[in-house]
Amino acid sequence: MAVCARLCGVGPSRGCRRRGAQREQRREGPADSEPDTDAEEERIEGARLGQGEAPAPAARAPLSLLELPPELLVQIFGSLPGTDLPSLARVCSTFRRILRTDTIWRRRCREEYGVCENLRKLEITGVSCRDVYAKLLHRYRHILGLWQPDIGPYGGLLNVVVDGLFIIGWMYLPPHDPHVDDPMRFKPLFRIHLMERKSATVECMYGHKGPHNGHIQIVKKDEFSTKCNQTDHHRMSGGRQEEFRTWLREEWGRTLEDIFHEHMQELILMKFIYTSQYDNCLTYRRIYLPPSSPDDLLNPGLFKGTYGSHGLEIVMLSFHGKKAKGTKITGDPNIPAGQQTVEIDLAHPIQLPDIENLRNFNELSRIVLEVQEQVRREQQQEEEEEGQDEEEGRSRQGDSQQAEPPAQGDDAGAEGTEAAGAAAAQESAPNSQPFVLPVGVISRNEDYPRTCRMCFYGTGLIAGHGFTSPERTPGIFILFDDDRFGFIWLELKSFSLYSRIKVSFQNAEAPSREAFDEMLKNIQSMTT
Repeated sequence: MAVCARLCGVGPSRGCRRRGAQREQRREGPADSEPDTDAEEERIEGARLGQGEAPAPAARAPLSLLELPPELLVQIFGSLPGTDLPSLARVCSTFRRILRTDTIWRRRCREEYGVCENLRKLEITGVSCRDVYAKLLHRYRHILGLWQPDIGPYGGLLNVVVDGLFIIGWMYLPPHDPHVDDPMRFKPLFRIHLMERKSATVECMYGHKGPHNGHIQIVKKDEFSTKCNQTDHHRMSGGRQEEFRTWLREEWGRTLEDIFHEHMQELILMKFIYTSQYDNCLTYRRIYLPPSSPDDLLNPGLFKGTYGSHGLEIVMLSFHGKKAKGTKITGDPNIPAGQQTVEIDLAHPIQLPDIENLRNFNELSRIVLEVQEQVRREQQQEEEEEGQDEEEGRSRQGDSQQAEPPAQGDDAGAEGTEAAGAAAAQESAPNSQPFVLPVGVISRNEDYPRTCRMCFYGTGLIAGHGFTSPERTPGIFILFDDDRFGFIWLELKSFSLYSRIKVSFQNAEAPSREAFDEMLKNIQSMTT
């Protein structure tokens, strides 16, 4: 910006000082005592570009941006980030006039926010591309991305995207239970667009009476809230009973008469009463997709999983060294959204028995419990060694003699052995092996894969209603393929099948591993 100001001569003269000085020099003739600054600058610039002494040009090159053709300035300004253009407009009146060109802002809308609509149609409504950029896209840029609504234990998944000339908040819902491999469902909760040049309009899309007046407030960094100003649009003529039946068809794809399990009916009715009271007046907190590494067992991401009478829920799978974690994005009254539903110990693979013995639940339980005992002994040994190291460290504090740093070979060796063991298990495991659920294990979806790649020891989180008495219980993680895995909960004699959500969510990448880990801690602490 300073270069632009120097070149165009911003100041009281309102003209280019360089050009004025040149005109004065031509009137007075050359001065022997004054060096040829133009030639010197050209020589220096040529030397900087590795061209040596620049030959005298046939025609003088422009010395100021103001000497460039306006159409070239439009191209230059259009390539700059939109956030820099207001500062550029303050340099001089010429720049300010050129920056009113809609071509510049049309390019910024397309390159920064992916707006591919024919923005020329805006001229009919009197809204310019500059208005779209400044009053819609730039103003609401902080709410683009993935979000989790604060709906008590139930949570949710919202993706706010630029869709044509709108910003739309899409709520993503799992498919109807138990069809875990079906694609995700989605519906709009709100939209923002320019109705006129003054400001953007926020509309609530909840209910069945079309868009109506809403409001969005950015509370703080990575948090915003929505409010509906016309909640009467959410009501139906048939009252709450009609609203419940409509919600049930949308949420579960069935009627209450189709659900014979009494406990399941209670859970469904409880969820309707709890979630409908918000009337789309919600607070959202930002979430990120997990970062990936070439060493990961499979690509991390979002998965749909079966959770018994609670139906299908959304789980985020992420990798943390020798551990893999499954965090609930949507939840239920037992294990709420934000909690770590499963944890996989990648350092302890499990070799399944042959297919006949695998049908025997007691045999599988024996194998898993043996690994659990091994893990318990290893953890106890690590705690004892850490205690000894702390005690030795305290005893050395009073020693005036410089002690040699403690050797790290044993710890490093232990870690290396565990990592090598996991790697060896992956290499030695067959590409696929037969798999069948043991007799007595309950599964919502009988259409699970009949072959698997690998299995690992893990723990699953169980609790009573209201997240009472939570505890981690042993289980087994089964990797079926790149997009599906399962988990057997030994204590519950239950099987959960997970299938990858194949949606390209926009603006969802974590800026760093630290930011992602902090996000996990935050969403877990909100429901603890």
